[in-house]
Amino acid sequence: MRRSLTTGSVLLALSLVAGEGFASLPDTLVHVNSVPEGTVGLGAAVRKGSSPYVGVNNISGVLSSEKADLVPLYLYEGKHLFVRGTSLGAHLLKHDWLEVDLLAKYRFDRLEADANTYFNGLRDRDQTVDAGFSATVNGNWGALSATWVNDIFGTHNGYELDLTYRYSWKSGRWSLTPFVSYIYQDSDLTDYYYGVEEHEALDNRPLYQAGSAEFWRSGLNVSYRATPRLMLFANMASEHVDSEISNSPLVDEPQINSATLGFAYMFGNALNDSTKQPSSERSGEWSWRLNYGYQAEGPFTRTLTGDLRNSDDVEAYVGGLTFGKLISDGKYIDYWGRLSLNRRFENGNQSDFGEYNAYVMAMTTAHSPWSHEEWFRFGIGFGFSYASRVPYIEKVKQAERERNTSHFLNYLEGQFDVPLRLMFDNKAVRNCYVGLSLLHRSGIFAKSDILGNVSGGSDMVTGHIECKR
Repeated sequence: MRRSLTTGSVLLALSLVAGEGFASLPDTLVHVNSVPEGTVGLGAAVRKGSSPYVGVNNISGVLSSEKADLVPLYLYEGKHLFVRGTSLGAHLLKHDWLEVDLLAKYRFDRLEADANTYFNGLRDRDQTVDAGFSATVNGNWGALSATWVNDIFGTHNGYELDLTYRYSWKSGRWSLTPFVSYIYQDSDLTDYYYGVEEHEALDNRPLYQAGSAEFWRSGLNVSYRATPRLMLFANMASEHVDSEISNSPLVDEPQINSATLGFAYMFGNALNDSTKQPSSERSGEWSWRLNYGYQAEGPFTRTLTGDLRNSDDVEAYVGGLTFGKLISDGKYIDYWGRLSLNRRFENGNQSDFGEYNAYVMAMTTAHSPWSHEEWFRFGIGFGFSYASRVPYIEKVKQAERERNTSHFLNYLEGQFDVPLRLMFDNKAVRNCYVGLSLLHRSGIFAKSDILGNVSGGSDMVTGHIECKR
């Protein structure tokens, strides 16, 4: 079974301030324009391209029949904090012409020894998270950015410098942004991914130590405003790697090309200030929820349709506290930004641990056709989950299938509850609800590199009380 992916990111807060942002992938910058305060976005992108490694014909650097990689995108832009697809950070300085950020971003570079028989006996080259600083100067002439990042998990222990110039043309719903980047990678980074150590060397795979590398990347980003909330985007990029990389016995492709196609949906108007924000009587509405429950057999589709059986394999429990903030209210559906802090109780199978989920919940309410009294609520949530330990049930199920695990996974939640005021005539519980919350971690059918190419996950069934304020 492949090594667990230990890196991930946590949405730190849902501050409520206006901003500008880009959905970020390794070679993609997609402008989502000025967004109203509190706007949260979700999306997805499909990456496809070549790999520099010998005989590897997919962009992920793993043994897989999949030629493309699915990347879930989680977006938030605030006055102080931002989450942009595969990066997150904090604004240190923010003006129309200058932005200085502290950021962390996911490094997709990866090679697993079973990707090709040629790599037998090689240690895996793992993905990681790099963190550092970025400065961008904007003007009528375009935008010039400088980014310096360093490995924070001790994976490659190196650093990278990226200088990028881009210029955007906008016409109606379309935006075209060509860009060119100068990339410098130090010897620690390049040697980790492309060097061959003495114990890995063979007659057809000689010892090799890579030095620092510099190369150019160029490409074109295209975005289309399909609706005031929905942005479609595409990208093409190409780079010719430095000879320090191309001379490695692990590499047979000096020219790397990639393409990305995706979308981002903004829960609020991503293009102007006419978004339907919470109505004045609901402005500032937030909620807290306490829940506790047990390990379910799953999968999520079954629990969502009423199959609430305990797990056949593992007895475990979860308890948590969830905070929610109303993003926008609609005639039929309300959107909430939520952050949950859970404690997983592993019942002696392993140490208990924390789990953190950030997601958007779409909530609808059923009313009496006669009195308009609220009968019940039903919601579906989508976001991401980070567990400080891989849940024991996921280890068991994935081991049975000889699949890898990941701390960082996609997150789904179903919620059904009824208002307590139907049962108690008490002012204290007038805005409180009781019901069920169904929690699900998953890797999107092994389609996503950033989620560890995990197929499968885990399910919890919990009872809850939630109160709005």
